[in-house]
Amino acid sequence: MRVLSINSVYKTGSTGQIVKYIHELLVERNYESYVAFGRGEHDEQKYLIKIGSQIDLYFHGILTRIFDKHGFGSYKSTINFLNILDSLNPSIIHLHNLHGYYVNVQVLFDFIKKKNIPVVWTLHDCWPFTGHCCYFDYLRCNKWKTGCFKCDAKNKYPASYFIDSSKKNYDNKRRIFTGINKLRIVVPSKWLFSLVKDSFLSEYKIEVIYNGIDIKTFRPTVNDFRKRKNIDNKFIILGVANFQDYRKGYKYFLELSR
Repeated sequence: MRVLSINSVYKTGSTGQIVKYIHELLVERNYESYVAFGRGEHDEQKYLIKIGSQIDLYFHGILTRIFDKHGFGSYKSTINFLNILDSLNPSIIHLHNLHGYYVNVQVLFDFIKKKNIPVVWTLHDCWPFTGHCCYFDYLRCNKWKTGCFKCDAKNKYPASYFIDSSKKNYDNKRRIFTGINKLRIVVPSKWLFSLVKDSFLSEYKIEVIYNGIDIKTFRPTVNDFRKRKNIDNKFIILGVANFQDYRKGYKYFLELSR
């Protein structure tokens, strides 16, 4: 079986690491695995496919910043990639993040529908079913359930500083991402599962598969850490997050500590 994974990055960031681990596991189990990515540079490897160039990324970024058309740029680079994809003839396509200034979702999904290729789509955020944003919970926004408009997150990634195209983007995504016969959705949490079930992607089968960890590194060990830190009798809540991102909720841990 030949598997092609598509993500904005490879080996870097959270999703890039996830794609790398999945690729390595597939190879270990004797599957033929390829990875297509849009950003970053890597050594030439026969299994890696770079989508577009740095110039393509810049133009997609300009299209996003001015016209709020994220995911609808990179037309030529996506066509070129699909020529490679067609010759590769994968048994299954594993989609990850399609945002990131590197692929045209209209062109990609037209190809998938035409070729009737089985697809697994792992959602790492909410971008596929909103008109603009990747996350909306911190804004308490529910427009995505019925149709986005006048986006309150327009200036957030993928930021647009001029035009608000959230309504048109939402309508286009609903048209493009639905009606695919052989598509299954995977989410890494019950929280995201509940959101997808309330979105226009609810027509698909959705399965929760938690993000894996390296159990050789992250495992229970016997040590004297509590004794050394003089916290033998303390109840500890550990949170790991990017403290530079307010949306990650670090403020709640600060409040708990008080």
